[in-house]
Amino acid sequence: MRHPAEPLPAAGQRVRRRVHRLAGGSAVDALFTDRGDASGTGYWSAATEQYHRELLVRALGHDAVLPRVLGPAEQGGATPDGVVLGPGTGDNAAAALGLGAHPGDVVVSIGTSGVACSVTEVPAQDPSGTVAGFADATGQFLPLIATLNAARVLDAVASVLRVDHEELSRLALSAPPGADGLVLVPYLEGERTPNRPDATGAVHGLRLATSTAAHLARAAVEGLLCGLADGVDALIGAGAVVERVFLIGGGARSEAVRRIAPGVLGRPVLVPPPGEYVADGAARQAAWTLVGGPEPPQWERAGVQTYESDVVPRVRERYAQARDLTVTRASS
Repeated sequence: MRHPAEPLPAAGQRVRRRVHRLAGGSAVDALFTDRGDASGTGYWSAATEQYHRELLVRALGHDAVLPRVLGPAEQGGATPDGVVLGPGTGDNAAAALGLGAHPGDVVVSIGTSGVACSVTEVPAQDPSGTVAGFADATGQFLPLIATLNAARVLDAVASVLRVDHEELSRLALSAPPGADGLVLVPYLEGERTPNRPDATGAVHGLRLATSTAAHLARAAVEGLLCGLADGVDALIGAGAVVERVFLIGGGARSEAVRRIAPGVLGRPVLVPPPGEYVADGAARQAAWTLVGGPEPPQWERAGVQTYESDVVPRVRERYAQARDLTVTRASS
């Protein structure tokens, strides 16, 4: 059991302990964290830039020592041999910084899970709890939604069709937008956004004419993207402005995902070259911490491809009719 006098670091506890050791194991009151990790605790507010200890006490039953929250490029001390320690940040905030995202940009990451986050100048306001009100790595805000089902939807359908991802993409692009009414609701592992942990996936609109590999492939890509588009709508409802979308993650390598995304998301889609954008963001923040200044150093981002297409409203309209028509997983 934690003693009331022991420190309670913010999110990223293990990382913060390592930083504490790097600093030579200095006193507890020298512990620090960053805005991004602190905003994930539930008791530090990105809107007020302060801890709400009453929430902490209500959760723990007692008060605790909390780390100091550093500014975006504030130095947190140094190692015994003089290496400067920066504030650090969370992985999504680092990716946004590595991409150079600004207000008006949404970063959509299609990995094992899906993430959509937007750099904003005002904190998120979402009483429903759908949008997490994180802080970003530049002093602004990073409202975020996450889905459980993303690239694995493509994996699953490719397995069902016994094709590789390149052929899955070709099949999807060979079918018409909307897949002639075939809809795949991609809750294969339950879902977090919307909050349906016991839901299962579903296929609707199956007819003789839509019983083809191409239609199923198209429905899989569109269902995956519609789920993320619902998340982007939630960001907009929480105050985000969305002008363009950065598409990253393993799923962004699919040509079908790239070409279909603008018509579903309703915005130009920018696909940067595959890279480690979290690490890029960490490096950019480190450079900023060393050189100082009001803005992070400007890094050129080469090789970005832009995809645009006409919006096809019936895709999301049809998905909206189907997304609640699922059954719960069978008991074992």
